[in-house]
Amino acid sequence: MTSSDTPWEPPVAGTEAEHLVGALERLRATFRWKADDLDSAGLQLRIGASALTLGGLLKHLARAEDEMFSRKLSGTPVSPPWDAVDWHAHPDWDFESAAADAPAALYAIWDDTVARSRAKLDAALAHGGLDQLVHLAWPDGRHLSLRRLVCDLIEEYGRHTGHADLLREAVDGRVGEDPPPGWRPRSAG
Repeated sequence: MTSSDTPWEPPVAGTEAEHLVGALERLRATFRWKADDLDSAGLQLRIGASALTLGGLLKHLARAEDEMFSRKLSGTPVSPPWDAVDWHAHPDWDFESAAADAPAALYAIWDDTVARSRAKLDAALAHGGLDQLVHLAWPDGRHLSLRRLVCDLIEEYGRHTGHADLLREAVDGRVGEDPPPGWRPRSAG
């Protein structure tokens, strides 16, 4: 098996940055595989008392990516549609509004946002590495490091990839830890 068959696989022995980015990429790929190739009914399926859906998770993780690598990293404004939402009035807008979005739109917002995030993270790593301080600061003025932002996003994906495991299994029985070798994202509709 070549790395082109499993590009999401973290390095066997790499630098700290390579391992952290590799862990993030593996979670991104696993999440996208869990949410992949579904119609509206599959993306909106709920289980038990939870309001979570795969469509809502696609939109929420796109928001998390955009916030992480814009406002938190550099202080730049978030992209549309996040910039037009009154988050105090609608704190779950990303989860709730996904029900009105077509599958192609949900896949596109996640895919496009992740592509932008990759470019911004690569540039930040080249510019100052994981130790550099980012725009986001605690109320006492201490700034977070890029390492902290990457670890926070890994945690966010870890939590929601677990949710996606359960949701996807309920949709069509898909189970597994990683995408199969050679898998590439598809959009359904």
